[in-house]
Amino acid sequence: MHLIEDIHHASLIVADTGRALAFYQGILGLELCSERPDLPFAGAWLKVGERQIHLLELTNPDPVTGRPDHGGRDRHLALRVTRLAPLIERLDARGVSYTMSRSGRPALFCRDPDGNALELIERG
Repeated sequence: MHLIEDIHHASLIVADTGRALAFYQGILGLELCSERPDLPFAGAWLKVGERQIHLLELTNPDPVTGRPDHGGRDRHLALRVTRLAPLIERLDARGVSYTMSRSGRPALFCRDPDGNALELIERG
């Protein structure tokens, strides 16, 4: 019997919720969850299929500079996407840098405005 059955959400620390939402909603196209309770700090919850990303506007204990250029060599959140091409167009249009996966599969790594690494993997 497995006690852990699924992932519910991942939390990411951000310095400015509005700036983070411009990335997660404006570029990645994620929707806000309406179920976020009234917490003593700013933030937002975003829908990712049946899962969520929780943006927490808190002081970041980790350095945001000096991280590896390629997000695959850093802590990262991997998200499955239907197609990479439209996301690449959005990233290019907004000047968001990224690197392609070094494994050869259709995936790329980028960072949000707070340095959190994301892997975007095209559904195979």
